[in-house]
Amino acid sequence: MSTPPFMSTREVVGELLRRIGEGDPERVAELYADPCDWRLDWPEAEHGRAATPWIRHRSTRADVADHFRELAGHHVPEAAGTEIERIFVDGSDAIVLGEIRQTARPTGRAYRARFALRLTVEGGLVTRHHVYEDSLAVAQAFEPEGPAGGS
Repeated sequence: MSTPPFMSTREVVGELLRRIGEGDPERVAELYADPCDWRLDWPEAEHGRAATPWIRHRSTRADVADHFRELAGHHVPEAAGTEIERIFVDGSDAIVLGEIRQTARPTGRAYRARFALRLTVEGGLVTRHHVYEDSLAVAQAFEPEGPAGGS
């Protein structure tokens, strides 16, 4: 394990964001407890899962690594960016606010999605990862164009 248990919540969150930016799923996953509570606030009934398989609940460190591999596989890495606007820390809890910019690999459509990430850090590891994002922007970027879309 490469995360000392004495790291503060703010330090773990900073390290997590740094590792996500580097794009190494295994190194990101090292920062998560096993098991962990990973949830996404996404209207599952409204959007198909085939186009966005990375969007699902997770519970293990291996699941976390899979999430970042699947995410990378469905996006154009050269066209990605994340802006972190604010990080709030209260004890073991943290909230990260920002915006992601991605391009869907299958459709070539770019999108922006605002997000809030709620994290809990215990013993130097992330035990809770709950994401609230603009699911409509993501779904529309991956939606195949139908007859009304001109293709």
